[in-house]
Amino acid sequence: MRITKFTHSCLRIDGAGVLVVDPGEFSERSALDGADAVLITHEHMDHLDLAAVADTAARNPALRVFAHADVLPELAAFGDIATAVGPGESFEAAGYRVRAYGGQHAVIHPDIPRIANLGYLIADDDTNVFTPGDSFTVPEDTAVDTLFVPLNAPWMKLLESIDFVRAVRPGRAFALHDSLLTPTGAKVSDGHLERLGGTKYAHVTPGTTI
Repeated sequence: MRITKFTHSCLRIDGAGVLVVDPGEFSERSALDGADAVLITHEHMDHLDLAAVADTAARNPALRVFAHADVLPELAAFGDIATAVGPGESFEAAGYRVRAYGGQHAVIHPDIPRIANLGYLIADDDTNVFTPGDSFTVPEDTAVDTLFVPLNAPWMKLLESIDFVRAVRPGRAFALHDSLLTPTGAKVSDGHLERLGGTKYAHVTPGTTI
């Protein structure tokens, strides 16, 4: 399993197949090149670029997209390529075993209605990776090898990121949801996570494969 981190919250996983998670409007469209399947954590534009997914589906009619049922109306124009999944469900996507967790986006403000959000544990025969979307959902029923931890967002504070890493106890952790910070601000947050997260942590540049 080769995991490539693209800008903000987009991940591309190559190995059994090509699986892309959260190809949003902040991310490079090249993440979707040759994609067999796409996982969407939730409907916000920094996690779902509808035009980019539409272009990919036009090039590859066999593309499959998996998302919470609440997101499917956003994908209606793509026909039957989209499949609804919910918390606790396991399924196969692009040759990987995937399990969905959570169900709701983290609270931004009490006056802003919460929307659906899923975290995904993606596994092959050798390893796994967990990406939570816009939440700090902990996959409590499994050991996580690689965790992607949100670094900055309107819905979070850094202590939550630190406690999230401590709760999951992964083999290693990498920054996610990171394009809202300046480089200077990122260094401050990274330093705290390196010292306090309790595991090996890194903040990689877009395009890095781990």
